[in-house]
Amino acid sequence: MIELHNLSLQFNGEYLFKDVSLMIHAGDKLALVGANGAGKTSLLRLITGVLQPESGDVNIQKRVKIGYLPQEQIIHSGKNLLDEAASGAGDVMELREREAEIMRELDTLAENEDEREDLIYQLGTIHHRLEDLDSYTLESRIEQILIGLGFKETDFDRPTEEFSGGWQMRIALAKILLAEPDAILLDEPTNHLDIDSQQWLASFLKAFRGALILISHDRYFVNAVTTKTLEIFLNKISIYRGNYEAYLKFKEERNLQLEQQALVQEKKIKETQKFIERFRYKATKARQVQSRIRNLEKIDIIEVPDQEQKIGFSFLPPPSSGATSFHLEGITHAFNGREVLKNVTMFIQRGEKIAFLGPNGAGKTTLARIIAGDLVPTGGKRTVGHNVQIAFYTQHTTDLLDPEYDILETILPLSEGKSIGAMRALAGAFLFQADDVFKKISTLSGGEKSRVALLTTMLAKANVLIFDEPTNHLDFDSKIVLQNAIRNFEGTVIIVSHDIDFLSFPISRVIEIRPGQVKEYPGDIQYYLAKKAEEAEFKAEVKPSTDKGFSATVNKRDLKRIEAEKRNQKFRSSKDTLKRIEDVEAKIQKAESEIKESEELLASTETYTIEGRAAELTARYKKQKEESRALYDEWETLQMKLEEIEKRFE
Repeated sequence: MIELHNLSLQFNGEYLFKDVSLMIHAGDKLALVGANGAGKTSLLRLITGVLQPESGDVNIQKRVKIGYLPQEQIIHSGKNLLDEAASGAGDVMELREREAEIMRELDTLAENEDEREDLIYQLGTIHHRLEDLDSYTLESRIEQILIGLGFKETDFDRPTEEFSGGWQMRIALAKILLAEPDAILLDEPTNHLDIDSQQWLASFLKAFRGALILISHDRYFVNAVTTKTLEIFLNKISIYRGNYEAYLKFKEERNLQLEQQALVQEKKIKETQKFIERFRYKATKARQVQSRIRNLEKIDIIEVPDQEQKIGFSFLPPPSSGATSFHLEGITHAFNGREVLKNVTMFIQRGEKIAFLGPNGAGKTTLARIIAGDLVPTGGKRTVGHNVQIAFYTQHTTDLLDPEYDILETILPLSEGKSIGAMRALAGAFLFQADDVFKKISTLSGGEKSRVALLTTMLAKANVLIFDEPTNHLDFDSKIVLQNAIRNFEGTVIIVSHDIDFLSFPISRVIEIRPGQVKEYPGDIQYYLAKKAEEAEFKAEVKPSTDKGFSATVNKRDLKRIEAEKRNQKFRSSKDTLKRIEDVEAKIQKAESEIKESEELLASTETYTIEGRAAELTARYKKQKEESRALYDEWETLQMKLEEIEKRFE
């Protein structure tokens, strides 16, 4: 479906990949992996034509459609949410516009039969094409995808320019999924998705029949969705069977082998160089020296991947505090008259590690801010335990950074005696390499400022750490550093996050926050996911018993969607039977014609003047009648089957 042939690309004078050839087939579910800067995003941009290779070709089969979600900010404007999402189904919308145009022409057309017949023929073709594209369920699919990605029905009529950057990305993703392309290319799609939307998207992508290439630092999501791993390594691209977890095991074994081979090669080279230096000026050894010099020149040096520096970071020992960190009693909070939290009561004990999960906008950050003392609730009481000292990381922590300081100047005063080397290593673990630590805060991007703010929170002397989406701008290795530090922290930790992989360390409990309700799950993230699966299964089982009163409560939009779905289900269920009936009727018509021809020949006196002709025609006539009866029997069976199908949808 997609072929890369001898592809090469350089950046700043260095090859990202060189003479790469690769085939991507329909149904491939690929995780695209590689070190930071290896060229993962560049590869997606090459496939989509956004970027041109230095040499080589990208060949895509005719009529193959590709949907590409980049990391860069995406802006939509000029339409409401529903119309913008519907524009993703371009073929259907164009056909509907042409259908409306033809209907207008038919209404105004003079009595010209030829023109009317031509328009009616076009209309029939359009209707067949719309049926093939499942156009009758388009509105239903649009709503399902938008709701799956976290939008509410009240958002459907909102102008798209009202949505923030993360929601703009979701709109772009919805358009891609609605377009039903042959291949989907996604660059960090989970960065702005909450846990519900992530799980919905994972289910959608697992059922997707086309090709998928996915870049993501979310190991849980990647493992759930992909079945192969596409690795950029030492300027080459290779495919490995198995999900990301299987690839990591292979990578560890491969790197170990490369290190051993490199050591053997290095020893051999040194021995050869030692021989050359020792006998370079001896005439009796000149031929051997020249031979070994030539051999050295031919050696392909085994490249070993850069050792991933394992940064061990530990939070400072927390100051002593009381047994209870916080007591919330009847906490209520409202924004602009809209109640976000209602009557929340809980104890948070010293040393607990708690995860706040739930859909965006439900109140996770609001509750975290109230606990941190950053927001005063509109109702209820917050009691703070003895000697509780809080460090709170949020996206707004960046506002506290001094823009005139560089990164090193910002974190060194918090180092508590750690060496400059140790602090530079820690900054490196959070993607500030080499001279990056001397960049002024004022020159940093939003994501870079967030990482600096996270470092200052990690270095704060506190016994309660509260993190609001700490992994949004981190790569996999940086997340491991933070994860291990939190795992070993002796104080209290509260984390607002949608990153399931990051939350895989021991957690005391998960608190799920949804509009109007707060529910506790006394276990870790795996316990929470298992309980949610049980709840979903229970809902699926009890759903039929609640359907009796459904028709009385549906609104017009729901009714229209249900009717469209029913028409589509009826069409799908009956189309094979209708096609078979059509084929059988054509065969019956042909058989009747042949029988009539045989009867005319048998009635002719000339037939009996030829010896054996009458017997031959009689035998053929009997066979034709038997075949005709069998066709009529099959037709009746098919008609009964069609009636049964239609009864199901009455």
